[in-house]
Amino acid sequence: MFPEHPHYAPTERATVVHQPAPVPPAVAVPAPVAAVQPGAVPTVASVVLPDGRIVTGYAIEPTRTEPVTAKPPVSRAAVNVALGGVGFLAVCGGLLLLTSFIAALTAFIGQLIILAAVIFGGWIAVQVLGTSGPSRGNTFHIRKAVIKRNHFHG
Repeated sequence: MFPEHPHYAPTERATVVHQPAPVPPAVAVPAPVAAVQPGAVPTVASVVLPDGRIVTGYAIEPTRTEPVTAKPPVSRAAVNVALGGVGFLAVCGGLLLLTSFIAALTAFIGQLIILAAVIFGGWIAVQVLGTSGPSRGNTFHIRKAVIKRNHFHG
């Protein structure tokens, strides 16, 4: 077992050989015979092998394989994946254009608001500061004035 083990001591043992017991032959049960129509009996064929033996048996019609349909050079799954990728890229491009359009529209609206404020503010300034007709009010001529004890003497 383990030659490096200190308690290992090889011993001689008798080798026992077991011989298999023969299996008794099975009782032959006749196979059921199917009724064959007289016109449907296949023809018997004999073949001579190269070593001179003759093999005889029923001739079997070879099975006819159906013609193989030509496969497309590219699978449908690959085409679907490629079309999905093209569609995804188109959507991404459209979304990029949409965000650019929204940013430009926002800037345009902001400029319109600023323009309206400038124009409206100018109109207000003209209304307040401008003279649009004869002035009704007092005219003051300012001359050199003297202020004594917080009273204006002009």
